[in-house]
Amino acid sequence: MHSTSAHPTVHRLDLGYFVRPASETGGPEPRVEPALAYLVEHDRGLLLFDTGIGAADPETEAHYRPRRRPLQAALAGVGVALADISLVVNCHLHFDHCGGNPLLAGKPILVQDVELATARRGDYTIDELIDFPGARYEQLTGEAEVWPGVRVVPTPGHTDGHQSLVLHHPDGTVVLAGQAHDFASHYASDHLARQAALDGAARLPGYRRWLDRLAAFAPRRVYFAHDCSVWEPPHAP
Repeated sequence: MHSTSAHPTVHRLDLGYFVRPASETGGPEPRVEPALAYLVEHDRGLLLFDTGIGAADPETEAHYRPRRRPLQAALAGVGVALADISLVVNCHLHFDHCGGNPLLAGKPILVQDVELATARRGDYTIDELIDFPGARYEQLTGEAEVWPGVRVVPTPGHTDGHQSLVLHHPDGTVVLAGQAHDFASHYASDHLARQAALDGAARLPGYRRWLDRLAAFAPRRVYFAHDCSVWEPPHAP
């Protein structure tokens, strides 16, 4: 097992991929997307941000054709076992983000209260991935510092209860943005639209208003759940 650090260290975990059909890509062809999770080493313990693609019903399996990499194998690649995890944070509760949660029964899972309520109403995700034996949710209402230098920030859009993780570090802030944007390039476009608006430009595309909050942290790197690309500012903060 890796030793923890006084400053958060992030490991990206490859948990497989799925095929988004053309009906969802906005184009003529399907698109293959990774399922990425992130392990955060901190002096308070090990935090896991998202847990991979869960088992789904036959219709969903046929629709997305997922190829899973076991969470245990991904963690083993960085010297960690399931039992070593201290805390789980899900950006949201769709089956491709919370699939490994049942393997972590008894571990606290941080989720926005509106996200959990939506998931429990049904027709949203795979129910067995939400209320499983040993599920232990800690519901948040808005922003919260969960460990020193580790802050959950609501980033609604993909779902009403979507949340991101902000990690403070002396070298600059790192954001784990989950599916707040599908791609780093989409985040970059919104970031620039915000800057142009601040510069007084007119007739601009809209951007998600929580970008104002993320910008206040001056992130030096932003990671995503379905894009291996990483956003970095064009100049150092």
